[in-house]
Amino acid sequence: MDDTGNAAANESINGIFSLFFDEAPISAEIIDTSRGESDFRNAVIVTSKEGAKYVLKIASNDFTFPEKIAMWQKTIEEYRDLGYYCPRIIADKQGLFPKVKYQDRDCYAFAEEYSKYKTLGSPDRSAQDVPGEEYDKYLKDIWRMTARIASKRLDYTDFPSAYCLFETFCPSDKIDEVLACALRWKELAESLPKEFAEQVQRIWRLWNENREMLKKIYPALPTSVFQADLNRSNLLIDEEGNFKGVLDFNICGKDVFLNYLMRDNDSDMIPKALKISSEYYIFSEEEKEAAPLLYRCLEPLCYGSIHDLKNAGNDAEAIKQSLDQSEKCLTEHIDFKSFMQ
Repeated sequence: MDDTGNAAANESINGIFSLFFDEAPISAEIIDTSRGESDFRNAVIVTSKEGAKYVLKIASNDFTFPEKIAMWQKTIEEYRDLGYYCPRIIADKQGLFPKVKYQDRDCYAFAEEYSKYKTLGSPDRSAQDVPGEEYDKYLKDIWRMTARIASKRLDYTDFPSAYCLFETFCPSDKIDEVLACALRWKELAESLPKEFAEQVQRIWRLWNENREMLKKIYPALPTSVFQADLNRSNLLIDEEGNFKGVLDFNICGKDVFLNYLMRDNDSDMIPKALKISSEYYIFSEEEKEAAPLLYRCLEPLCYGSIHDLKNAGNDAEAIKQSLDQSEKCLTEHIDFKSFMQ
């Protein structure tokens, strides 16, 4: 193998690669996708002497382990069954996803096919950043794919997706992401000048009342198993710009379709997403009744609301505008049902 990275790392990669393939590696490109000390991840693009390319995924975190990887592998096959291209996950020569020593860490490893299609864009931008006609084109493709997966009602796992609501994604999570975000909003809002205190308290009360109503009916809503990370770096297109599929299933899992659909779209896009989805998915009466409650749980105290309050600084008008928008999300009537026929 060439000297991409240091010699010790290359020796370790050679050993891990040999667990999966008989081919000899000649080069490796290490891409560090870690998110802090407790979430270590490396993707290693390996080229063999025969010219074949593979991706080794090596991870040490509390959501990567053999049972999860097997679930990702099965989900990929479900997407492929619908005609969407997803690089397959490859087990080692023993049919396992082995524990390995890598960079002085105990990690789990698996291999992936090297994608035959390019990704739509960079990792730090969402699919909704695609401008103009391309924006609409890819969103419709995504909604169709999501609705078709939802229609399968896949039920082979109880592992939740990272979008999970009322439960946690992994053991290190103390609360679900939506509640964690709302609590950050509350902490920030309660630091505002006293003149806003009454409205802040009203918004927090309304949000909690809505969350409790949703919590009562949420377990009865239909679920499936979704990829759960539809950012631009995971969407695959061909040379002509046609949508072909998706990769990177490491936060996929079981989820309520409406939650997944709304979490991946902003408030302007949700009605369009529902309408397109209804061509491929039959919404239940329970889902139609739950849609407003779910919207009011996800939208009012989201990351965007926190961002707006932070940016407002000491500008009373900007603060009021942000709070009014949050309250509007909690009180306005949106006829979601009409888009779910």
